[in-house]
Amino acid sequence: MTWVQEYNPLGNIGLSALVAAIPLFLLLYMLGVKRVKGHIAAAAGVTSAVLVAIVVWNMPISLAISATLNGALYGIFPIVWIVVTAIWVYNMSVESGEFEIIKNSLASITDDRRLQALFIAFAFGSFIEGTAGFGTPVAITAAMLVGLGFNPVYAAGICLIANTAPVAFGAIGIPIVVAAQVSALDIMKISQVVGRQLPFLSLIVPLWLVVTMCGWKRAMEVLPAVLVAGICFAGTQFFTSNYVNAYLPDITSAIVTIVGLLVFLKFWKPAKVWHFPDEKPAAGGKVQLKYSTGEVLRAWGPYLILALLVFLWADDKFLKFKLTLLKIDQLNPLFLISWPGLDGLIQKAPPVVAKVSAYPAKYMVNLLSAAGSAIFISGLLSVLIIPNYSFGRAFNCLGRTIVQLKFPIGTIAMILGLAYIMNYSGMSSTLGLAFTATGSMFPFFAPILGWLGVFLTGSDTSANALFGSMQKTAAEQIGVDPHLTVAANSSGGVTGKMISPQSISVATAATGLVGEEGTIFRFTVLHSLAMLLFMSVLTLLQAYALRWMLP
Repeated sequence: MTWVQEYNPLGNIGLSALVAAIPLFLLLYMLGVKRVKGHIAAAAGVTSAVLVAIVVWNMPISLAISATLNGALYGIFPIVWIVVTAIWVYNMSVESGEFEIIKNSLASITDDRRLQALFIAFAFGSFIEGTAGFGTPVAITAAMLVGLGFNPVYAAGICLIANTAPVAFGAIGIPIVVAAQVSALDIMKISQVVGRQLPFLSLIVPLWLVVTMCGWKRAMEVLPAVLVAGICFAGTQFFTSNYVNAYLPDITSAIVTIVGLLVFLKFWKPAKVWHFPDEKPAAGGKVQLKYSTGEVLRAWGPYLILALLVFLWADDKFLKFKLTLLKIDQLNPLFLISWPGLDGLIQKAPPVVAKVSAYPAKYMVNLLSAAGSAIFISGLLSVLIIPNYSFGRAFNCLGRTIVQLKFPIGTIAMILGLAYIMNYSGMSSTLGLAFTATGSMFPFFAPILGWLGVFLTGSDTSANALFGSMQKTAAEQIGVDPHLTVAANSSGGVTGKMISPQSISVATAATGLVGEEGTIFRFTVLHSLAMLLFMSVLTLLQAYALRWMLP
């Protein structure tokens, strides 16, 4: 017995859309107004979504529960698998003391605050975003800047602003993976479109940071270094996202930017070293490199191994490593599961699709070829190069990492459950159909939806899970390439990261500013809105006048 999705259960598409948005309004209220913890808000959101799907959309209870569980399990694997393993590698580096070498190697390059912000907040933060994501880069880089003597408010604000350019490809490309999953679009084409939007922002973020710190006049003193950082990052981000894969743009861009700045500063120095006016004299003292080249390379070794393995795991063009792993995975009888009580039991109907068709529900158990497995193996290999560290300590660290992330794990699972129930019930499609009322202007609003989603959830991944399907539906209804609007959801979402309550809480905790969340919000909100406007105008132009820019 199959069930056909409904898109206008109340007879008025506007009213139906408002009811479909109840779970999202509830999330907004609990996160933005009540400021409750993420897992509590997620639990309320997914519960309300299930109730609305059953009561208003007349979705059978069994289908609603099955769809929610399907999404939750997808949140656990492969998404949480990536998050846990990436943060495990970082935690091992901290626990072993190797991360102190990484911090010292970065801080010793220059004692100019503007250049330190480029290295740590922008370049190194992008590297951590690419490998871990989910708040980790802001926590690490903000704490590092305060440790170097930065004003805590500027340390928090600058790291939040810097954490825009890399977010769409964070955590080994998980936001793009989820966008492709929920929209059923090609992951590489979404990556290519994002790679033709974000580099414009990436090019100007370094200058944006420096001007925010010291104003235009002082920013011009380090303009050559700013240009090197922006061009290295934006150029590499474009190339990797368009011609390599969706998993490595942050990692490759960050590495190229760090190396580019290192080489450039061998030949160029600013005429005047700049520090914050209220800094104590001792705070601005030059940090000396306390370790040998071998020790520095060893400390960075786990991340170099991680980058190499993730590249291999994603390679389906050169060595075809990914295809080999998939063939091995396919030997597992549970490799591709037809999700019980859901697969093929729901029918999509016009106008969302051209004709009535079954909505598939599969679950892939690709234990070997999953990106998280590449990170896990890189962690095991890292044990071999970390001094005085054993596999026993490594697995104990893994256990502590899981405990550390118990609430984020639950939050991610519930947010994906919320996304799936909204998609399978037809609620997301209802919202998408309502947005088609904006007609040809919808591409302008596509990034705004992503921005709202990241503000609500603190995660570009979750925002794509919530709105990816809706973006596709709306684009198809007005005749625009759906890859553009789905990509714009992610590209616009990155501008909401700096004002998300979760991100601000991480930043204030890392800089000792707990209780000053309002101060940090006011510091970042205008930057967020300005960047969002930029992305909205760019998306509108790419939909029509600049369509030639799309793949």
